[in-house]
Amino acid sequence: MLDVLVIGSGPAGLSAAVYAKRANLNVLVTEKVYFGTGQVAESNQVDNYLGLPGTNGYDLGEKFREHAVSLGVEFKDGEATEFAKEGDVWKVTFKNGEILETKTVIYAAGAVHRHLGVVGEEEFGGRGVSYCATCDGAFFKGKTTAVIGGGDTALDDALYLSDISEKVYLVHRRSEFRGSANTVEKLQAKENVEFVLEAKPAKITGEEKVAHLQLEDGRTLAVDGIFIAVGMNPMTDAVKGVLDLDQNGYIVADETGKTTAEGFFAAGDVRTKMLRQVVTAVSDGANAATSAEQYLKQ
Repeated sequence: MLDVLVIGSGPAGLSAAVYAKRANLNVLVTEKVYFGTGQVAESNQVDNYLGLPGTNGYDLGEKFREHAVSLGVEFKDGEATEFAKEGDVWKVTFKNGEILETKTVIYAAGAVHRHLGVVGEEEFGGRGVSYCATCDGAFFKGKTTAVIGGGDTALDDALYLSDISEKVYLVHRRSEFRGSANTVEKLQAKENVEFVLEAKPAKITGEEKVAHLQLEDGRTLAVDGIFIAVGMNPMTDAVKGVLDLDQNGYIVADETGKTTAEGFFAAGDVRTKMLRQVVTAVSDGANAATSAEQYLKQ
């Protein structure tokens, strides 16, 4: 019988495992991707993690994993598909049919960025194409960038980049935005922001890095960086009906990680919160493990 079963081996899950292990709890981390360390591994450079500026995302993820391994944290490959509570025990079923029993669950399966699905998007990932302006915006100081999307994230990204980039194109497939009207007004007042409306991306081109964003109507924008902000998909299908999710599918949980199901905690990008970054994921993991420890003591 496990004390803590951690679902996900990204920064949130690994942080939770470290804290749980240091609390002398019997903890196991399960991961869908063999030796995976989450989205951080996809970042060419993480420049805003305190004390470790300019660190390659893959290397940072490996350091997190090595820390957990050095404490004796055990890992197991597998994708959790069902969760059921019987008395004080959670029974977790995996895709291969295996069932694990645990007193608590820390769910840190994360979320994935929605992609455009256009030619060049995957090719130029990390070479001009990004899904996180606060992560990578500093690399485009004084350059020309494009933000694709019409929700609050896209608007906030464009506003953030307008203070960094020389020029920002805000590309949206409709004439009106779903995001905050107040933010739209702020962007309209920016001389270096140009709205490109009723426009759909068709292709991203360049040589060693991004050079152009081609639109379906034939227009071509010369850009150095493209920030795609068309939403995220939280990995919460397995917990639907088990605990409360918000209207966007994220697990309803505060900083403690406590969910609406006793003994079930959420950490990282999968939970409701404003900022989804490595630093907040690590914090979430620590809080969730601490909450799990307190729950077990009770």
